[in-house]
Amino acid sequence: MQNAKDTFYEVLRDRVTAVNAALTVVVRGMVRPAVVVDENEVVNTVLRDCFRLRWAAIRIDTSRSAAMYAMTCELRYATAGTEAASGLDRGRAIAAMDATLMAALGPSAQSQWALKKSFAGLASGGSVMNLASRIWWSDVVFGVLAESAGELQRMATVDVWSYQEEGEA
Repeated sequence: MQNAKDTFYEVLRDRVTAVNAALTVVVRGMVRPAVVVDENEVVNTVLRDCFRLRWAAIRIDTSRSAAMYAMTCELRYATAGTEAASGLDRGRAIAAMDATLMAALGPSAQSQWALKKSFAGLASGGSVMNLASRIWWSDVVFGVLAESAGELQRMATVDVWSYQEEGEA
C-alpha cells in the first residue's frame, strides 16, 4: 500500500510541475513543487497555492488472488490570490489550480495509471525500484468551493487502486 501511495505522490508532483512549473511552495526553507503529503510533513504554517495530499478511506479486497487496495486521496488547496492584485484575483487563482489538477490527473492527462515503484531503497542511499504492477486512478471529483478568512478553498478527491505484490507489506 505504501508503494502505491508513494508512486501516486510522485506522479502527481511531476505532472503538476510539467503543467505549471511556477507553482511552488516553501517548506522548511526549501522551494519545491506545490504538492505536499500531509502525513510526511510537519508544517507549522498555512500553505496556500499548494496541493495538500491526504489519504482518507482505505479499502482492501482480499477475494482475489492478490489483495487489491482502493484508497481515497483527498487533495486540499486554497488561495488568497496574489498580493499584486490585492487578492482580487483569487477566483482566477483557484480556477487555475483546478485546471492544473485536471490536466495532471484527469482523462485528458497522459494516462490515468503509472508503473508502481518502491522508494524504500532511497533511505539507505539506494535507488527507486520499478515493481511489476501498476496503480490507476479515477477521474478527479471536485468538491464545493468554500470561502474562509478571505481565501477560497476546495477539496478534490481521487480514488487510487493497486494490487499488492508478493513481498509488499
